[in-house]
Amino acid sequence: MRLFKEIKKMVVSLLTVTALLTPGLTVFTTNQIQAQAATLADSQESLNLTARAAIAVDAKTGQVLYAKNAETTMPVASMSKLLTAYLVLEAIHDHKLTWNQEIPVDKDSAAVSQDTSLSNVPLKTDHQYTVKSLYQAMLIYSANGATMALGYALAGSHPAFIDLMRKQARKFGIQDAQLYTANGLSNGEVKGAAYPGVAKNAENAMSAKDMALIGQNLLQKYPEILKTTAMTKAEFDNGTNKTQMENWNWMLKGLSKAYTKLPVDGLKTGTSDSAGACFIGTVNKDGHRIITVVMGSRHEGETDTARFEDSQKLMSYVYNNYTYTNLAQGQSYAQAKSLATFHGKELTVPVQTAQASHLWLQKGLTKKQIQASVMANKKLTEKNGLVAPIAQGKTVGNYALTVKGQKLAFLNGQTSLQIPAQTKQAVQKANIFVIGWRTLMSKL
Repeated sequence: MRLFKEIKKMVVSLLTVTALLTPGLTVFTTNQIQAQAATLADSQESLNLTARAAIAVDAKTGQVLYAKNAETTMPVASMSKLLTAYLVLEAIHDHKLTWNQEIPVDKDSAAVSQDTSLSNVPLKTDHQYTVKSLYQAMLIYSANGATMALGYALAGSHPAFIDLMRKQARKFGIQDAQLYTANGLSNGEVKGAAYPGVAKNAENAMSAKDMALIGQNLLQKYPEILKTTAMTKAEFDNGTNKTQMENWNWMLKGLSKAYTKLPVDGLKTGTSDSAGACFIGTVNKDGHRIITVVMGSRHEGETDTARFEDSQKLMSYVYNNYTYTNLAQGQSYAQAKSLATFHGKELTVPVQTAQASHLWLQKGLTKKQIQASVMANKKLTEKNGLVAPIAQGKTVGNYALTVKGQKLAFLNGQTSLQIPAQTKQAVQKANIFVIGWRTLMSKL
């Protein structure tokens, strides 16, 4: 018995030393590296924005680069049309609609389209219009009746389309969106298409963060939207007359608020008495695309350009104060070189990033400040180890990257950059004698 205890002590000591000396031997529990959802803190820099709320994010990763009241729910006005655009593009890709398909216009959409106090192209109930022409009118000229006609064609009724919008918003992770109209007008302004049981003054409302999520999903899944949002002008033929449409996004190349160093190519303006001047913009400078949202910017008349000046400040702030840092595929990190195995011939398996990604680092910081932890996919583990045999190049978990000296935040609520982890080499299953010995030792 005494000899047995001595053997136990020796084995335990040996295993402890091995764990301490094995470089990159990393075993993390879920609680140790799981990024916690956090409320977006306001950025310290005010930038002297007139906007009541604002956000700037990386278009791909959703890294938040600036925030001001970004989670405050506010009226979004015509920026709502981007959600309608998403559903139209989805229907096109699902072959439920085609661009050249001609659709009739219901009486409520036609009635709204004839209201000259609103942004519109006039529509007639005795004429059919192509999906493409209505789509362009919606995105370029912010045509309200055209937007409603698209929603009606998709869902069969205006309330049914609003239900689709609400469902899609929830899929994006937006749980508290207030949606009543396809175009962002108040419920009373859409005439007979008002959502039932809702006050006439009810307006679509979301946060700047919510709008950024919609923009991010649009650009990731349907980047072709930029071909339309980048158009400075187009012509709409309503069957009798032609309407010259000029884009309300004055930051586009050649328009009055364009900036040479900021090649803006989208996305959508929004204006109402309650919303003020709003704009969700996107710019791709040096191949690095960001999305900005400003809500409640100063609006002292149709010629007030405050929303675009606010957006320019946001965009310039990001490019001037952050360094876009590429993270190559196949990267390993000293703090997270390997994962433990279960019944593997080797006790650990080395891991690396399975795909390339990137981070925006504050000026003065470098890759040396990036810290990493790695966690195995629980479905592939037993007793905190990856079950052997394990193939080379198999995705087995996720890295969580943070930056020393910089707080990270993402649209999905994470506080670290998540990158899939894959094995660098294969690990065979240990033979029954090794497994038996390890099992015996684990019980000592």
